[in-house]
Amino acid sequence: MFTSFKLSLPILGVLAIAPLSMVAYGSVVINGTRVIYQGDKKEVTVSLTNNNKTPVLIQNWLDYGKNSSAKENEAIPFIVTPPINRVDPGKGQTLRIRYTGLPALPQDRESVLWLNVLEIPSSKKTSAGDEEQSKLNIAFRTKIKFFYRPAALTGSPVKAAAELRWHKIKNEVIATNNSKFYISLVDLSWQINGKKHEQSGTMISPGATAKFAVSNTEQVSQIRYTVIDDYGGIREFSSKL
Repeated sequence: MFTSFKLSLPILGVLAIAPLSMVAYGSVVINGTRVIYQGDKKEVTVSLTNNNKTPVLIQNWLDYGKNSSAKENEAIPFIVTPPINRVDPGKGQTLRIRYTGLPALPQDRESVLWLNVLEIPSSKKTSAGDEEQSKLNIAFRTKIKFFYRPAALTGSPVKAAAELRWHKIKNEVIATNNSKFYISLVDLSWQINGKKHEQSGTMISPGATAKFAVSNTEQVSQIRYTVIDDYGGIREFSSKL
């Protein structure tokens, strides 16, 4: 899960940059770390909960993760309802996401988008009824992966992860995903002279490869790796080189 935030100073009408030491957490919690949309379903639902003591306004949308502010210009074949709504403290909200098919997504492999939930907290009021202009308003955006899985696909992401093809060339280890599913590789590890080495992973698209720098590959005979499954759990695998 990726969380970003923006600080605004209403009294100045400008953006402020948060100190590097600042740690911020949103109050709206998404039930799950990823969404799987099965192609034979009419819609998928996502549950949100406001754990704050005050109401929040939430805006929800899907994008392709290009970090573009002009999200309204992206052609997204899904409708998210409600797109914007108030959620009272301690209450929940159910998002309904429906595939429109326009533009059509590939039916021979998975597609990945990002579900965005922007949380805007309410402003406190002074005794005079005016908003507290000196108080920082913090808007949190949470993003999780959204996978569209066509109904015609056979096999499973778990099987695809187990069947990753690994080989080494010079000082690189290469993973090839020959499946029609995205594989979310968390990390990989190997042994050299009894010492464990590790490296962070990446998400490997269907039919794509990922390269990892590994020194002394001639001494590496086996790779161990972990992936995230549909439920956000971690699964471990190994492969000989």
